Amino acid sequence: MVRDASNRVKLQIKAKPGSRVSALEAQPDGTWIARLKAPPVDGKANAELVALVAARFGCRKADVTIRSGAGGRMKLVEIP
Repeated sequence: MVRDASNRVKLQIKAKPGSRVSALEAQPDGTWIARLKAPPVDGKANAELVALVAARFGCRKADVTIRSGAGGRMKLVEIP
């Protein structure tokens, strides 16, 4: 977790779509693992990831932005 100059938090998240349970887990190295029930089809996994991050950090889904990695497993997500 890193804060930038505009006081927004950036999270490095590894997505694991197709999991049995949706969960967001912090790792000792500062990265996060997102276990997502949704398949990686038509943006469903990304939508679930945004909802999961918003719920975990108590912000609106509209405030969560996937800055990079929308088409891959490693994502850089930004929140206020």
